[in-house]
Amino acid sequence: MNTKSIFAAILLAAAIITGCSSEQKVTYNSAPAQRQDISTSITATGTIEPVTEVEVGTQVSGIIDKIYVDYNSEVKRGQIIAELDKTNLLSKLASAQSNLSNAKSDLAYQTANFKRYQTLYDKGLVSTNDYENAKLTYDKATQTVRVQQQAVQEAQTNLGYATITAPIDGVVLAKKVEEGQTVASSMTTPTLFIIAQDLTDMRVIADIDEADIGGVKEGQRVSFTVDAFPDDTFEGEVTQVRQQATTTSNVVTYAVVISARNDDLKLKPGLTANVTIYTMEKKDVLSVPTKALRFAPNEAIMTDSEKIEDVESDNKVWTKEGDTFKAHAVEIGVTNGTLTEIMSGISEGTDVLTDFNIEGEMEEEEQASNPFMPHPRKKQDNNKKK
Repeated sequence: MNTKSIFAAILLAAAIITGCSSEQKVTYNSAPAQRQDISTSITATGTIEPVTEVEVGTQVSGIIDKIYVDYNSEVKRGQIIAELDKTNLLSKLASAQSNLSNAKSDLAYQTANFKRYQTLYDKGLVSTNDYENAKLTYDKATQTVRVQQQAVQEAQTNLGYATITAPIDGVVLAKKVEEGQTVASSMTTPTLFIIAQDLTDMRVIADIDEADIGGVKEGQRVSFTVDAFPDDTFEGEVTQVRQQATTTSNVVTYAVVISARNDDLKLKPGLTANVTIYTMEKKDVLSVPTKALRFAPNEAIMTDSEKIEDVESDNKVWTKEGDTFKAHAVEIGVTNGTLTEIMSGISEGTDVLTDFNIEGEMEEEEQASNPFMPHPRKKQDNNKKK
């Protein structure tokens, strides 16, 4: 039992024992049934990031020869943003082309030789073994040309990789290399730049606790703030609820993606967002304070002239009409703990009782006897103090 419940029990017990004397007064608090917005929400933190973000790397190793962009540079798709030193790549291409030329020359000779053997074989002037050897040599020369053609194509492709271009229109967020730096492409592609496509279209990746994730759905309204602009409230909506859980220090969370328009470019990648997700919203519904549904008149604190008109219902509210406490059966809808929707049973403007107060001598006696209430300090005897 909490402190409020203990205090209420003490008040009620005192009222039963002493009764309400003429010097004591019971007053009732009420609130009108009125149309209001009812909502429930959960809070979380998240990180702002661009919707589309591309890491630009290189598939060949080499030394960075030229860099044409810097942080915050705006780039277009296909624009050259960096170049690797091409000396070795050009050498490999020239070697591959030379090998292809030799292979083609050999193929030309083997082709002519094979045709001679074929003519002689048809006339029965050479053996089958000599003819088949000539054909095998011709086939190998043909295959060698194909291999060398592929080598030239690969060398040309690698030479093309030495020119780094922007894959999308966007803004350079990060530049991770400098001119003269060596990059090595092995099992993973080294990242040279990070480019965001459109900084006016951002998103928030929020970590939602497992206890709250059940109420989060796509399309729900979201508001959030960032410390950089504490007076601004940004709006968005849930666009994705990811199924993969993340466990950190035994706390399980789920990533929720929230859209965030950034037309004025205030939101920057990496900012921490304080997110409020509205899991339930109903606009302009008839509602009463939730505590009105818990109120019930008590005969122990009623006067002799007051009476009760009760009804059978799981949910009801009370009104006081003169000396009569009247119950009204109501059908309730959604609630957020503070307000509860009333779907039927009372009309707008009806004053419903929410709680009561006992004033006068009894209130002072209750305060004096209640161990949870503060008491005035006793005045010290100056003579004793001396």
